Amino acid sequence: MPNNTEHASPADTAVFNIQKIAASFPDSADTMLIDTRLTDEPHASSRVFRVYRPVAAHYHATCDEYLSVLSGRAKFFLGEAPPFEVGPGQLIFFKQGTIHGTPEILEEPFVVLAVDTPRRDPSDVHFVNPTDGTAESFIESKHLY
Repeated sequence: MPNNTEHASPADTAVFNIQKIAASFPDSADTMLIDTRLTDEPHASSRVFRVYRPVAAHYHATCDEYLSVLSGRAKFFLGEAPPFEVGPGQLIFFKQGTIHGTPEILEEPFVVLAVDTPRRDPSDVHFVNPTDGTAESFIESKHLY
């Protein structure tokens, strides 16, 4: 049983210690984000990620996304709306194809719990300006629990 789960019995159930996972992220990264996948099912995937630097305008073509801020504060934008501040306890929701990004990290570590419906393949990140990044420069997945 993974050491950051509080309880896990059959493979179709698990309880994760999100705070412990969030505390496991390194202090720096070569990518914009590092995530750890918690679940990876066809109908939905979940993960915890830390944002290390501003993230340019991008979208995901295959899933809706729910983002719950666990720690830190950042500026975030959705579509054409001006950036707004997000912090712990806030839930951000947007549909597939919605352009979004994080132009500024205000307080670190900025850590988020994400649920993607249906499952988001790690390669499903499309930058509005292709010179801003690629799926490989966007996120690195690490098994932190």
